[in-house]
Amino acid sequence: MTSPLANRSFRTLFAAQVCSLLAVGLLTVALSLAAYRLGGVAAGGKVLGLLLALKMVAYVGLAPFAESVLAHLPRKRAMVLLDFGRMLLLLPMVFVTQTWQIAALAFLFFVLASGFTPLFQSVIPDVLPEEEHYTKALAWSRIAYTLESVLSPMIAAVVLKIVAPEALFLCAALAFVGSVGFLLATRFPDRGQVARKGPFLKRAFRGMTIYARTPRLRGLFLLNFALSLVMAWVLVNTVVYAGARLGDADGLYPVLMAGYGFGAALGAITVPRLLRRIEERSAMLAGVFVFASLAAGFALVPPPPLALLLPIWAGFGLASSLVLTPGGLVITRSAARQDRAAVFAAQFSLSHAGWLVAYPLAGWLASSAGLEHALLVLALAGAVVALVATRVWPAHDPLERPHSHPE
Repeated sequence: MTSPLANRSFRTLFAAQVCSLLAVGLLTVALSLAAYRLGGVAAGGKVLGLLLALKMVAYVGLAPFAESVLAHLPRKRAMVLLDFGRMLLLLPMVFVTQTWQIAALAFLFFVLASGFTPLFQSVIPDVLPEEEHYTKALAWSRIAYTLESVLSPMIAAVVLKIVAPEALFLCAALAFVGSVGFLLATRFPDRGQVARKGPFLKRAFRGMTIYARTPRLRGLFLLNFALSLVMAWVLVNTVVYAGARLGDADGLYPVLMAGYGFGAALGAITVPRLLRRIEERSAMLAGVFVFASLAAGFALVPPPPLALLLPIWAGFGLASSLVLTPGGLVITRSAARQDRAAVFAAQFSLSHAGWLVAYPLAGWLASSAGLEHALLVLALAGAVVALVATRVWPAHDPLERPHSHPE
């Protein structure tokens, strides 16, 4: 088997992921339009900011608890129920007329998402236990995330030419129907040893405890945070750069982000081959320092023409994939099989905590210090955090370290 797609279980799981990502992408566009409809020009941004803040609260604060609640359910049943629940929450969103209504429904949706994603991620290494195939599966997953961010707005734009904006919620619900169908068609491997027992809070924070005590996982968090600091500028300020420096936000913002998506997909394809030659730590460090160096260089030179901007944004995307793609492999190597879901939940929560800091920081620096100065500061900050990660995650990192569990 040369491709993970040759495995029937992974093939249907991947199809479920694509449907789920499409649904979330359509929901993101629908929520943005609903926020503008409810808040208008004066308060639309505040409404959308509230919805995104609720998303981060759910992802950062509730993912470990959701994993603990779901630990004793069969994984297939739990994932189908979570997808079905998200689908049902989309239906009343069509009819909301008040901000509190869309906020409550969106928060419940994000709560269910905080339980689904880590559980989904923990299943893949059981479906593909061989490391080479799992590494390729991570690349496919990263490509799916990248294409979703590029294609969902395009699909939404086409749909909006046919139906009213509120109907996007129904389109997202239909995508979840596809996800549920593919999950039901998937043969899930046996979970193996029964999930850990003990007090609820101890089980809820088990993933965080493992994370805090494992050097490579602490390094993984720092490298993800380093990337988020500089990558947030690209995600938050590309549209501002296209308008302020290029004079055409509507036309050139999608072009620049398409270049970013192309680079990210290329990076994801490259990572499995790269990891045959170097360790995950080296690949992730290279990604952060390439991203930071490219960003700093871009910030220090006069604005280049569009022909040079596209390769720069593609370089940003490629560097991001070098950091993000190997993360699942690092987690799988660092946790016992019965602890994987808990550690993936901890990673999900901690990574979003990093973005919760990086997103507003990127926006505030750009508005107060200017686009280029903000990018330079964030690039330097990312490089410094990456240097700290080299101390936390030592270069000599054996797969097994002598240690004890007195409890």
